[in-house]
Amino acid sequence: MQKIATSLILLLLLACAPPQAEQKEPFLNKPIKIILDTDMGSDCDDAGAFAVLHRYADLGRAEIIGCIYSSGKVPFGAGIVDAINRYYGRPDIPIGAYYGTDVGDPVDKMTAEKLARDTAAFNNRIIYNTDAEEQTRLNRRLLAGSEDHSITYVTIGHTKGLYDLMVSAPDEVSSLSGYELVSQKIDRWIAMGGVNVANPSQEFFQDWNLFRNGSAEYSAYLIANFPRPAYFSDGGSQVMTGKSLVQAPSGSIVRTVYRDWLWNMSKHTLADQRPSWDLIAVYFAVEGLGEFLKDSGNGQMEVDLERGVRWLADDQVKDRTLIQQREGTDELFADYLNGLLGADPSHHQE
Repeated sequence: MQKIATSLILLLLLACAPPQAEQKEPFLNKPIKIILDTDMGSDCDDAGAFAVLHRYADLGRAEIIGCIYSSGKVPFGAGIVDAINRYYGRPDIPIGAYYGTDVGDPVDKMTAEKLARDTAAFNNRIIYNTDAEEQTRLNRRLLAGSEDHSITYVTIGHTKGLYDLMVSAPDEVSSLSGYELVSQKIDRWIAMGGVNVANPSQEFFQDWNLFRNGSAEYSAYLIANFPRPAYFSDGGSQVMTGKSLVQAPSGSIVRTVYRDWLWNMSKHTLADQRPSWDLIAVYFAVEGLGEFLKDSGNGQMEVDLERGVRWLADDQVKDRTLIQQREGTDELFADYLNGLLGADPSHHQE
C-alpha cells in the first residue's frame, strides 16, 4: 500500500511540474549524452570545459559520445583534445576535425603545436587535425548510431561543424540527410555564445563564437534553421577559474594549457585565473540552471553579417532561449567550477 501511495504522489508531482521544465533541466536519472564541439587553441577555457565534462563523466552524470574540433586555422587543436581525453582515461572517445582553414582564430594562443607534438609528455596519438576523422563523417556516424532525441550537442567554439552536419547529404553512413539526422537524433543544441548581446539599447556585438573568425554565416543559418531547441549561454565573464589546477600533476595537459595560455597572453599565472565561459556551457548541459543560472526567456539571436549579433526578446519565438548567470553568484560559481576543474581523474591512465 505504501508503494502505491508513493507512486501516486510521484505522478501528482510530475503532473504539476512546469510545462517547460523538461527542456530547461536535464534528465536526472541517466547520464547526459554529449558531443562537445570546440575551437581548442584559441583560449584555455576550452580545455577547462573538457576537464569539467570528464569530471561529470567520472561522476556518472555525463557520457562523452564524441568530440569535434571545427576551427581549422590552428591545425593542432584535435591533438590537444586527444591528449585531454587520454589524460582522463578515455582514449577511445571518437574525435573529428575540420580539415579546412577558413574558420577559427589564426593565432595559436595556447601553443597547441608545441603541446600536440610533445607526445612523450601527453601520450596523444593525434597530432594534426588531419590525423582525426573528418568532422562531418564522424558527426553523422555518431548520430546514426544514437537513440532518437538522445544527444546534447554543445558548441564552445564556432559553428562550422554543426553547420556542415546540418547541410550534409545522405551517404554510406546514413540514408538520412544531415537535417533529418539532427531532427531525429539531437535533443538540444547548447551554444556558448551571445555574451552581452541582451542589452537595453539592442546594440550588435561581434561575438567571438557566433560572429567572428568566419563563423557569422554559419551561425545565421543554424539559428534560422536548426529544428530542435537551442540555448545560448551568456555567463562566466567574472567567474574566474584555474587556481585549482595549481595542485594538479605536472603531467596534466589541462594544467599546462592554462599555465601556458595565461603566461603567453598576459604574463599571468594560474593564481590569476581565467573567465569560465565554456565551462558554464558544459555545466548547463549537465546540471541545467542549477543554483547559478537563470532562464532569461525566449527570443531571436539576430545575426547581421556586417555588424554582429544581438538578442531580441520575444515570447512568441519558440525553441530559442537565452541562458544567463544569476546576479551575485560569481564567487560561489567559481568555487563550484574550480572543484570540478581541479578534481583528479578517476580513470587516469599512464
